[in-house]
Amino acid sequence: MSISDYASLIVDAGEYSGNDKFVHVAPRLIGLAELKLNRGLRVADMEDTETVVLTNGEGTLPADFLEAREVKTSAGIPIRAVSLQQLTNSYTDRSGIPTGYAIVGSTIKARPKSSESLTLTYYAKIPGLTPAAPTNWLLTKAPDVYLFALVNEIAIWAKDVAGAGAAQQLLMLALSGLNIGDERARWGNSQVVVGGVTP
Repeated sequence: MSISDYASLIVDAGEYSGNDKFVHVAPRLIGLAELKLNRGLRVADMEDTETVVLTNGEGTLPADFLEAREVKTSAGIPIRAVSLQQLTNSYTDRSGIPTGYAIVGSTIKARPKSSESLTLTYYAKIPGLTPAAPTNWLLTKAPDVYLFALVNEIAIWAKDVAGAGAAQQLLMLALSGLNIGDERARWGNSQVVVGGVTP
């Protein structure tokens, strides 16, 4: 596949869709494709780690935050996600080393309250493709995902129901291949460990 950057993606998407009239709305369609991919795609390449500084138990999440993978205190101790109601009811206004957290909008609330730092490992949004930023990890790793996602958006924009359905099926196959490759890379050499007491 010859897709290596923003420009070649647009050329190939035009050829696959049989529609070259979308170019003036290409940035918007690529943005819509990325929005949908961000909702469901969770692979290792999306993982990032940042330090979040707490003030009175609250800190601002990174701008590209999608979902937490792991949250640790400054001492490296993992803390668990709990519902906001449980966080409020269990800890009220107590201060100390955080043991639980909840995500509220773009804020992470950790309790007991603290002003230390948390280490946040999280799934980050796919970096948006633009003429100024013509490539990213997803286009490099799985150009077919980008291609079929954009072809799907072109078909929706052109009100081509059959084309949108066909592109959606191809996109699902491409995503399935990407997810299988990710699972193999993460767990391919792992061993099953049975929990509990052994006789």
